[in-house]
Amino acid sequence: MAGDPAWRPIGGGLAIAVRLTPRGGRDALDGVAELSDGRRVVAARVRAVPESGAANAALVALVAAALKVPKRDVELVAGATSRVKTLHVAGDPAALAEMLRKATETA
Repeated sequence: MAGDPAWRPIGGGLAIAVRLTPRGGRDALDGVAELSDGRRVVAARVRAVPESGAANAALVALVAAALKVPKRDVELVAGATSRVKTLHVAGDPAALAEMLRKATETA
């Protein structure tokens, strides 16, 4: 989706809005979804439970693997206890956006 507002270039990387489903049966990016308020997010699910940061850690690992970056380059910047989160991924924004677009299209 061209110009998708689920992610945007910011501060030496990419900011990604994510709606996380913990205990989702598998670790996967499920494409781009629209919330009831009209915001677009990357839908993600992880097997981990939402206790002691396990689901957040699994999300960071999932996004790092999908974008082929080290986990240290993916940071949870907002929404630690919410289903809707914001991640910052360090790197070339254009390259990261293209990889994320491909990862969410195949979902």
